[in-house]
Amino acid sequence: MSRVKLKIPNEKPLFSTKIPVRIGDVNYGGHVGNDAILSLIHEARVQLLNHFSFNELNAGGNSLIMADVMIAYRGESFYGDLLTIDIYSDEITPRSFDLIYVISTTRNNNEIAIADAKTGMVCFDYNNRKIDLMTEALKNVLTKTD
Repeated sequence: MSRVKLKIPNEKPLFSTKIPVRIGDVNYGGHVGNDAILSLIHEARVQLLNHFSFNELNAGGNSLIMADVMIAYRGESFYGDLLTIDIYSDEITPRSFDLIYVISTTRNNNEIAIADAKTGMVCFDYNNRKIDLMTEALKNVLTKTD
């Protein structure tokens, strides 16, 4: 079976956060469900935007819409885990960019890879219902290297 793979950037993450696994994130298999991983990366993205005083309707003058998502599961996560989510920016174009998420946890003093994910984000004008050009303010945050 061919599996999707993500290339993780080598530089320092743009942002990192810690999010606990809630009981509602756990499915009938006793581990975090795939729908919960998508919610967790959404929460991490909102925290990233808030860190830079942005939100999804005003990210430096741009509104954002998700064009695609990809999740590659690498391990199980359970209730009680504290997930670390590192976020990188990639594939920045005049109208879009990718966010890469590396999700891990520490359990019994061992770092465990949980999932890698990517969201394709597009600058979007909700008033005119069309794709928009990226502002310099958003581009400067996405290319931040310090």
